[in-house]
Amino acid sequence: MIHTVLFDLDGTLIDTNNLILTSFQYTLDRYFPGKFTREDLIPFIGESLEESFGSVSRTLTHEMVAVYREHNSRYHDKLVKEFPQVRETLIELKAEGCALGVVSTKKRDMVERGLNLMHMSDFFETVVTSDDVTRLKPDPEPVEKAMSALSAQKDSTIMVGDSPADILAGENAHVLTAAVGWSLKGRSMLERLNPDYLLNSMNDLLGIVRTADVKL
Repeated sequence: MIHTVLFDLDGTLIDTNNLILTSFQYTLDRYFPGKFTREDLIPFIGESLEESFGSVSRTLTHEMVAVYREHNSRYHDKLVKEFPQVRETLIELKAEGCALGVVSTKKRDMVERGLNLMHMSDFFETVVTSDDVTRLKPDPEPVEKAMSALSAQKDSTIMVGDSPADILAGENAHVLTAAVGWSLKGRSMLERLNPDYLLNSMNDLLGIVRTADVKL
């Protein structure tokens, strides 16, 4: 059975897709007016901001990251929503005795802001952010740090996320992986990564935790 469930935050537990894309669009339109469409921005989701903006302009990376963060913070509380079935699933997982953690590429202040806004903080026994590691997902370090904090074992841990970085980080840490079918990246793209499970809704996790032997 699975005893430890680790979650990505954005696009997995909370719906920040509109916030993220709006912040990217605002920033890139400021420096490269009319060059990027909303569809062009989807591949950036799941990467670090430095990686995303660095692929556009290395010389402007730090400046663009600062503009993005200011916009993202300003509109955060207006645009962030909770995905369906998340709260109910977290309650059930805790009732099953699972240890829960968050593993995010965001900075701690914004991770905590999102969790507090959605009243989810109390569900998680550890939260690993970009401030806590030297290497981000898809490197296994963030997953391994969360596992260490929870005294988790590889064969009873699952990493749940919406991006390739989440699935690859789980694989690199040698734990089970679950991709969420509501990812903005697209279900077919995540299927190509061969996660152990593909969730149609968050409460699919309950059956997986209880059996851990039937793929969806």
